[in-house]
Amino acid sequence: MMNIAVAQSGGPTCAINASLVGVFKESLKEPSIDAIFGSINGIEGIISNHLIDMKSMILTNEDMDLLRQTPSTVLGSCRYKLPDWREDDTVYKQIVSTLKQRQIGAFFYIGGNDSMDTVNKLSEYFAETGIDVKVIGIPKTIDNDLCITDHTPGFGSAAKYVAVTMREITRDSTVYSIPSVTVVEVMGRHAGWLTASSAVLHALGETAPHLIYVPEVKFTIEKFFKDVRREMAKHKAVIVAVSEGVEVPEGVQSGVVDNFGHKYLSGIGKYLEEMIRKEIGCKVRSIELNVMQRCSSHICSRTDIIESENIGAAGVRCALNGDTGKVMVFKRVCEMPYTTVIETADASEIANREKYLPKKFINSTEDNITDAAVSYFMPLIQGEPDLVMELGLPKHFTLQESVLK
Repeated sequence: MMNIAVAQSGGPTCAINASLVGVFKESLKEPSIDAIFGSINGIEGIISNHLIDMKSMILTNEDMDLLRQTPSTVLGSCRYKLPDWREDDTVYKQIVSTLKQRQIGAFFYIGGNDSMDTVNKLSEYFAETGIDVKVIGIPKTIDNDLCITDHTPGFGSAAKYVAVTMREITRDSTVYSIPSVTVVEVMGRHAGWLTASSAVLHALGETAPHLIYVPEVKFTIEKFFKDVRREMAKHKAVIVAVSEGVEVPEGVQSGVVDNFGHKYLSGIGKYLEEMIRKEIGCKVRSIELNVMQRCSSHICSRTDIIESENIGAAGVRCALNGDTGKVMVFKRVCEMPYTTVIETADASEIANREKYLPKKFINSTEDNITDAAVSYFMPLIQGEPDLVMELGLPKHFTLQESVLK
């Protein structure tokens, strides 16, 4: 018999709790697994021995249903960067102390690029020091920028929200007779997957978004003005989608960085709004989608939620099979009908790396997205949630704040 632990890390998504449900449900099926611990605030909970018994947290199938439809990380999150254990193993000894005290034989970390760095470092340290604890990464990120995997849990729901919101903005912007430009700022630091996904509207006959700018393409304000004027000659209301990470002049964004050295980005939408007002002089507004695009579970993708639960369950089977230092990944087998299988990749091949939009997804004038990209995105946003409601609102699963402290 052994116990296991699971934690969530990085930015919230609509699907990260579905992966937690997958780990929990699959662990319940396994006679060799006794306690299922949830680590509060990611790896920080393991370091400080702040764990809760998930069997006392999730009591019924109804609890699992609520947790599956609840956005964000029910166990809390962190952005904690483990040091190189070869230089300083102090925190690793604290982690080992917790794992031994709790008799934990497998640890599952649900997160993105930086979280897979933790998976990689822990598995290497355990191998070097003879600690028999399996470490498995369960992917998640709305940025869709993890290498090797076809896509990441959380991305499909975020893409669906962006597309729906972009369509609603389009309807709103066309009600007046005067020409206008609306700039919509979408999350995406170095990779433009989420911004590009707004192009699924083109498959529905929408002309918007008329312009799409992603970090993979060099951006100049001169070309931007030329592009906007060209589209204004064709459309009364021009809709622009732009990634937050598109390069802009120094000072537009804050420059503040997190523990992994990533800049906190926002501001390009407002910057472009002001530049259009000065240069073109038309009615213009900017809209920053902000955190809504990662936690709007009321419009999530059913495909995303199902896949997220399945990949969490697959992670448990992987550990029970004796694997460690692995990250679960999706491989797309078929486009029509959409079919995927779950495989594994070494955490060292995913940690601290990014997957960018391929050139075939960006049009020749580098201001929009191709049909090939739309074909890739479309299956990921399919299906609607069957939500449990409470007084007209989606019901959420929450822990008492005292538990999280």
